[in-house]
Amino acid sequence: MKINVETTDITKAATPALVVNLFSGVKKPGGATGAIDQALEGAISHLIEDGEIKGKQGELTLLHTMGRIGPARVLVAGLGKQGDFDADVARRVSSEALRFLSRRGICEAVTVAHGAGAGGLSPEEAGCAVAEGSLLGLYRFDRYHTNGETADSEFTQLTIAERDEGRVQAIRGGVAQGRAMAEATMIARNMVNEPANAMTPSAMAETARRVAEEHGLGFEVMDNADMKGRGMGAFIGVAQGSDEPAKLIILTYEGDPANPENNLGLIGKGITFDTGGISLKPAANMEAMKGDMAGGASVIAAMQIIAQLKPRINVTGMVAATENMPGGSAQRPGDVVRAMNGKTIEVINTDAEGRLVLADALCLARERGITRLVDIATLTGAMVTTLGKACTGVMGNDDALIGDVIKAGKQTGEKFWQLPMFDEYKELIRSDVADMKNTGGRQAGSITAALLLQEFVDGAAWAHLDIAGTSTSEKASGYLVKGATGAPARTLAQLAMNLADPSG
Repeated sequence: MKINVETTDITKAATPALVVNLFSGVKKPGGATGAIDQALEGAISHLIEDGEIKGKQGELTLLHTMGRIGPARVLVAGLGKQGDFDADVARRVSSEALRFLSRRGICEAVTVAHGAGAGGLSPEEAGCAVAEGSLLGLYRFDRYHTNGETADSEFTQLTIAERDEGRVQAIRGGVAQGRAMAEATMIARNMVNEPANAMTPSAMAETARRVAEEHGLGFEVMDNADMKGRGMGAFIGVAQGSDEPAKLIILTYEGDPANPENNLGLIGKGITFDTGGISLKPAANMEAMKGDMAGGASVIAAMQIIAQLKPRINVTGMVAATENMPGGSAQRPGDVVRAMNGKTIEVINTDAEGRLVLADALCLARERGITRLVDIATLTGAMVTTLGKACTGVMGNDDALIGDVIKAGKQTGEKFWQLPMFDEYKELIRSDVADMKNTGGRQAGSITAALLLQEFVDGAAWAHLDIAGTSTSEKASGYLVKGATGAPARTLAQLAMNLADPSG
């Protein structure tokens, strides 16, 4: 979809639909909405008086103009309370408005930059939010539908109308950033939505290679033999049950090559299908386990955004990609594996595999001198039980880095909640035969998984993001659609920009 920014008189714009907005509690609209209201002889004000338009967030009211002004239709989008407005509301409103129009066969529209006036957003923030919300809200994954029929029209063009010529360039800059964020997030969504027979570890590596080539990133892949030679016994233990070759994918961005200590590592779990291994999962809903590589997908997407926005920081993205299958060579409950740093892990349950592949990836990141680490994984069902699908659980050893993640999430609209890492929980993963065991049972399952990962960060500042709940959405809501969300790719990219050297 093309997104233009133009200086135009919205009352004269020849468009199938114009999107304006209204805060709740407003009796007499002002700004762009007021101009349209006046041109329509108070039509919007009358509907407000009659209680048909209240301005509640999510409220959409369509008016047919009957040739009285340039736009054939005006869609009034409720913004909710002015005191609660932020960029995320602008994203949600943009996505819901365009989906509403698309369902009615409309494929192009003009919109105001929600929030750039009374909402208090800067022109850049408003442009970014409109672009992100519009593109993400219109996303769909339909490549396997052979009849080519979809319920909605394909949106082709959105024009953001701005009265002040001096603000147009700033909005365009925001649109460019929003497009970069959204398009990469859609790559992550595509990867997670693909069936596991298509999105294999090799296919993940190929996707990463294309991203690297198109955006100037360094690219490297380690295969089974490479990992075995490096002593990555925890990773290989998971991979040995599958006929699909495992891949440890590495993407590098050098935004500050003169200062190698200015770095960030993003480490993603890439289990492209998780049967549970010998500790086989129940058959019901196992098809959803194609999405157990969402953490890795978000890392690849974040690296694309970072390459486009060019923050002054060095970022390494790693994806530990393999299947977890119950083949004849699969590891067994009771096996002991040795990770790259020499520590041993007793495998109590082969379905606790994500922490094993991440353990070796974290070791490799530390070996390469990365001092700030964020790992991202659909790691535990316990996280869904604890926090549901509203937010991502975050744990770690560095409150400053965790705070940075939470701050970046507030900027992108992705929510995070910190869980404790008290020493008492370590007793749950103590093993009689190895340094630790890979699961502590039902108690504090998300926390004990994080505590195991902490054994492999070797003193680096580290945050662990458990996206088991937030990697998918069960319905369309705002800029999320049913299926993969792409979270937290935008937050990871925002984190890198926030941590970057400000002189860059």
